[in-house]
Amino acid sequence: MSPGASPLAAASLLQLIWLASPALPIGGFSYSEGLEASVDRSFVATESEASDWLTDQLHLTLARADLPVLAQAVAAWQAGDLARVRTLNDWVLHTRESSELRLQAEQMGRSLLEWLRNQDAGDAPRLAAIEALAGFDPTYPVAFALAASRTGAPVRDIALAYAFGWAENMVQAALKAVPLGQNAGQRILARLTREIPDAVEAALARPAGTQQAFAPMLAILSARHETQYSRLFRS
Repeated sequence: MSPGASPLAAASLLQLIWLASPALPIGGFSYSEGLEASVDRSFVATESEASDWLTDQLHLTLARADLPVLAQAVAAWQAGDLARVRTLNDWVLHTRESSELRLQAEQMGRSLLEWLRNQDAGDAPRLAAIEALAGFDPTYPVAFALAASRTGAPVRDIALAYAFGWAENMVQAALKAVPLGQNAGQRILARLTREIPDAVEAALARPAGTQQAFAPMLAILSARHETQYSRLFRS
């Protein structure tokens, strides 16, 4: 916890844990985000290489792109600034450098929005608010921002939850694709957990509009994965 920060309310904390859970039915478990292609090309074959790969991905892609967009989208949803939300959503779509990565962002966002509608099925005012704001299908970072903006949690905690949810899914992908044992996966997750706070701080320190999406090797591997002979994952 940052010095002087107030403890997160239990209700907000539990909602963030729920949103970050791999059990959330949005399909995150079915993607490896280029990791499977890197295994196929023999770039990742050991626990150490998988740990380095995911740590680099955290700092080079998540911290520079998705997490800054998430933070800006939370503020936009809370302000009811749909024009800003659309601008951020368009940025995500335009910077997904392969069809697989774009389809992942679209499918997970669409599934999360449907999950929100299902959660609010008995709450007409809240459901109407969602429909009024979300007249389009937001990508996953933007949809997560919508869901998390309703928890009352500070944006830093929202970003930490998003990053940890990503880390859990990616470690599970590594266990299956490399493959690795459960203890190896826990060691990788422990390293990512230590790295996530710095990644979040770097993301939140970025001025609005300065997010970057430049990971050429990841884009190449993702494009190759689209025609890979044998695959476990959708990306």
